[in-house]
Formats: sequence, structure tokens, C-alpha cells
Amino acid sequence: MDRTHLRLAMTTNSLVDVDATFVAARQMVIYDVGTDWSDFVDVHHFTRGGKTGPGGGQGAAQGCCMNDVEEGEEGDDPLADRVAAVEGCSVLFTCGMSDLAAMRVFERAVFPVKTERVRAVDEVIDSVQAMLRGPTPLWIRRLLRDADGNRVRLDPPAED
Repeated sequence: MDRTHLRLAMTTNSLVDVDATFVAARQMVIYDVGTDWSDFVDVHHFTRGGKTGPGGGQGAAQGCCMNDVEEGEEGDDPLADRVAAVEGCSVLFTCGMSDLAAMRVFERAVFPVKTERVRAVDEVIDSVQAMLRGPTPLWIRRLLRDADGNRVRLDPPAED
């Protein structure tokens, strides 16, 4: 059986919908998703609360909000645990994130995707499965993993 898959991370407050921004999410759910199967992998709970108020999950955002890293104790980085949670994932689905957060996630070889609206976790999985079954977009093919979780090479190694 082919176990080529994507490992998806999704930010959530409800555990059933992608309904939170990256910095304000209370949880992040992780799923392995193949063409006709999906497996729940893990859920990460964040003890440090995300921001509240404009741009932080409660209330309407007012313009660009780039201050994901708020003043705190020396060396305190509120994004660190969230960025660490996406380690080993292929794609992150979230309702929003700052450029700083997106770059830190992308540096971990995780492709961030901002959803236009709140979507059910099952709907996101179905959408990814449809992309995997159809003519798979190049950006998806570059993120595929094998059964052991290693990235699948698009081009086989050249023989000497």
C-alpha cells in the first residue's frame, strides 16, 4: 500500500475547525494525509496564551499587526513553541499569521497556507486529498513524504 502523504498542521481553538491565527491558537492538530486515508498524529496545546484584542484573535484587526513577539522576560519568545510544533510537518493551515511567523515556519521547510475563512478540519483534509488524487500541483509534490516521514525526491538520483 502506498503511504506517500503530507503531514498537515492546523491551528485551532475548537479542535474541529481551522479557526485561529498562528499566534492566538490554543491548539495545533497534526494529521498525516494520503490520497484516500488520513491519520490523526498529535495535538499540541499551548500554555502561553496568544494575544488578545485587535489582530490577536479577539476583535477586528486594525491594519497590519506585526508584533507577534511581545515584550516579556529576557529571551522569552512566544512564537518558539508554536514554530517548534510544526517541525516535521509539510503544510501549516492557519487563519492568519504575521510575516515574521511565516518566515520562521518556512525556515523549517513547512509551507504556510492562510485560509480565507474558518474551515472544518475534515474539509481541509478532503481538499488536500482531492489535490493529491488529481493532477497534483508542484508545490504539493515537493512536500510529499514517504511512509517513514522522509521527503520524497521528485527526481531520482542520477546514476554514475
